[in-house]
Amino acid sequence: MITSAEEFVRLRTSKDPDEYLRAAWEEASFWVAHNKTVPIEILKLLANHPEERVRSMVASKNKLPEDLQIKLASDPDFSVRQRIAYNKKVTFKALQTLSQDKDDELRTHALKRISEGRYR
Repeated sequence: MITSAEEFVRLRTSKDPDEYLRAAWEEASFWVAHNKTVPIEILKLLANHPEERVRSMVASKNKLPEDLQIKLASDPDFSVRQRIAYNKKVTFKALQTLSQDKDDELRTHALKRISEGRYR
């Protein structure tokens, strides 16, 4: 198991094909996404992780670029979309996406933040 963001980055950027493949296929700990220093490039990879708790952790990152916010605002999992809705650095475009959400709570929250100008 990959246990740190540093190890994941090292494996993912390795010239050794075995190490690179290990980063692609070996289970990465939830804590890689939780790490405050995880690079944006890794967050882009983790935004596609099959586990919703990993995507949810990515969605809570304040340094998340707008393209990832918009992607995660359309995630099939409610908890991921909710993390984007409550992210203190959410952008207007991500809130626009959430303002069309199928969930009443998320739609209402997004529209309220838009009307109050509480976005980045």
